Amino acid sequence: MADTVTARQATATRPAGVRPGRRGRRTDWKAVGAFTLLTAPMVVGLGLFKYTAIGWSFLLSFSEARGTVDLGSWVGFDNYAFLLEDEAFRSSMTGIVLFTIFIVPVTFGMSLGLAVLLHGVRRGRAFFRTGFLLPAAVSYVVAALVWKMSLFNGLPSGVANTIGGLFGWDVQSWIAGTDPPLYWIVIITLRLWLQVGLYMILFLAGLQAIPVHLYEAASLDGASRRAQFRHITLPMLRNTSVAILMLILIAAFQAFDEFYNVFMTTTGNATAPVRPPLVFLYDTALKGQDYGVGSAGAFMLTLLIVLVTLLQGRLVGFGRKD
Repeated sequence: MADTVTARQATATRPAGVRPGRRGRRTDWKAVGAFTLLTAPMVVGLGLFKYTAIGWSFLLSFSEARGTVDLGSWVGFDNYAFLLEDEAFRSSMTGIVLFTIFIVPVTFGMSLGLAVLLHGVRRGRAFFRTGFLLPAAVSYVVAALVWKMSLFNGLPSGVANTIGGLFGWDVQSWIAGTDPPLYWIVIITLRLWLQVGLYMILFLAGLQAIPVHLYEAASLDGASRRAQFRHITLPMLRNTSVAILMLILIAAFQAFDEFYNVFMTTTGNATAPVRPPLVFLYDTALKGQDYGVGSAGAFMLTLLIVLVTLLQGRLVGFGRKD
């Protein structure tokens, strides 16, 4: 009897138009309409200018598209086979892999080290944090030109030339690409300056999320700072480290601006010491007007990035719960 009365009371107090079993929820069509109206321009823009373009480029990779983006002259996998046999493309892929193997651990280590040092600073933390983060806001094009014309300009008054003169180094040959492997110094120092601060901030956010009582308990047990870093800091930063490692890895494979503006504007494409895949594809698709081969190369590079990212995620356990 009491259950019947309770059910009648619930029915009497239920708003009109709401069916039982829906927990009193009612669709707010006004909110749905506002959401659709606000997101429609972005969705249409992404679909038209990004995903449609990606699909069209994928079809072009199977076409004989020289000087045109029209479809029709299908060649199957000939564009992909051509790139696999092309010495210039294979050299660019090898160069970017070597660059990635070096720059990823160096960037990761420097970012983590600076974050740990800055985390221990009690005064002026905001100043140092801002100072290290500022280069990340600089355009890669502008940074590459400033790096080349101010530091590695080869002039007697240049910073790098003055320091290199003490060791008998010819800085101008680094820019010209005639002194391997020293020309890597220009690219590596530039990329570290641009990226280390950003990843340092991400690591710093992860460090600040670690409970302080873990370090206090470890100190009471007599654990050294090295032991605390190994058994507390690193395990607690695992998810942050995996995400940052993935970001650095993808950014390394997508390198373009610094290579192009440091080497290509100085030596020309034919004699450039390092031509990453994006520079090769820029020359092939935009300058050479061979959109079929350029599209095939873009998807081969994308496939390489996806495979390496999946392998890295598999090795470090990306998405795995602790």
